[in-house]
Amino acid sequence: MTAVLAPVSTDGSFDPLAHKDDLDAFRAEVRAWLEDVVPADWHDRMRGASEADYVAFQRWWFAEMGKVGLATPHWPRDWGGADIGIRHQIIIFEEIARAQAPNPDLFVISLYHLPATLFGHGSQAQRDRYLTGVKERGEVWCQGFSEPGAGSDLASLRTRAERKGDVYVINGQKVWSSYGAFADYCLLLARTNPDAPKKQQGISYFILDMKATGVTVRPIRQATGQAEFCEVFLDNVEIPVADLIGEENAGWTIAQSTLSAERGLIIFELSERMARTLDADLAEAKRTDAAWLKDDQLRREFTKAYSDMIALRLMIRAMMEEVEADPHTVSPTMPTYIKVHFSELLRRYTDFRVRLAGLDGQIKAPIVFGGGHQTGNVMHDFVLSYAWTISGGANEILKTVIAERALGLPR
Repeated sequence: MTAVLAPVSTDGSFDPLAHKDDLDAFRAEVRAWLEDVVPADWHDRMRGASEADYVAFQRWWFAEMGKVGLATPHWPRDWGGADIGIRHQIIIFEEIARAQAPNPDLFVISLYHLPATLFGHGSQAQRDRYLTGVKERGEVWCQGFSEPGAGSDLASLRTRAERKGDVYVINGQKVWSSYGAFADYCLLLARTNPDAPKKQQGISYFILDMKATGVTVRPIRQATGQAEFCEVFLDNVEIPVADLIGEENAGWTIAQSTLSAERGLIIFELSERMARTLDADLAEAKRTDAAWLKDDQLRREFTKAYSDMIALRLMIRAMMEEVEADPHTVSPTMPTYIKVHFSELLRRYTDFRVRLAGLDGQIKAPIVFGGGHQTGNVMHDFVLSYAWTISGGANEILKTVIAERALGLPR
């Protein structure tokens, strides 16, 4: 039986971080705040919403999280955070999933990829300017890594950066830049030394102002009808030398810090939402005596998905415990395996839900903007699930990485 947690605050004001020394009190305060602030009808409000309404809602949600310190609690105190540990972050994500609260999708790069990059490699001036911009002004960031000919083989990128005095002149094209149409800034990789002995050695890392002259952004319409991703064209774009992150030609190493953010707490939060969905689907099937419970094959499929979900949560928690104990000793392949496991489980289970829904589930219905992969629109959720088998490295490539680096199989 789940324990009933009483909130510490009883006057309608909430301050979860004031109770971070007591994990139970911290959880109770986060839960009470979510119950108070999350609109019960937000799914309905976002169903069929315009992009402008979605962006406004995302900005509202980010601001609400900021009011109680839950937008950037994982950041160091020096940069406006609370320097909370892994256990606190797990509690936050567990409670957000439990409350079916919105995910601040628009700010994922701003909150995780940007600090993962700047804390370790940015200059003092860059951290002061850009981290403050996120926390105090809600600046949105996107990522300019992949290119039409350099996706999973990112080191093959061809976007060029040539230094001319106090600026770098950038020419090239990026693709799959999530929320690029709404972004203020971009984390950009470009080639500064085309003659480097290894292609990884000639790449540098920049901060790109998305409003700079020569930047053109074109949304890419997805199979779901949404346009989350964008192409970014760079035509003689000037970036000040001060916006080079780290040393010239050191971008590949720095980029690994950025990419590590994709396979940590972000995927933990997604797995928690998936667990809630499976639990809710099973409870609803029992309540209604659903026909699929009497079908041996369908029961086997659900049981397999449920056991895989439990295994996923255990793997992620084990990885989080390793990070908490010593981030330098975490298995380099475990995040990759978790990403592959999660994405394939997501695809199988959304396919299962489409089949359960029958023809009714295939009727086109308005999309819930910001609803993630468990919106109840089963066909949308299924089609969207394929994105996770591509993003962060295509599964086919990552399986090769696992085979070679973890299992020691020949190339």
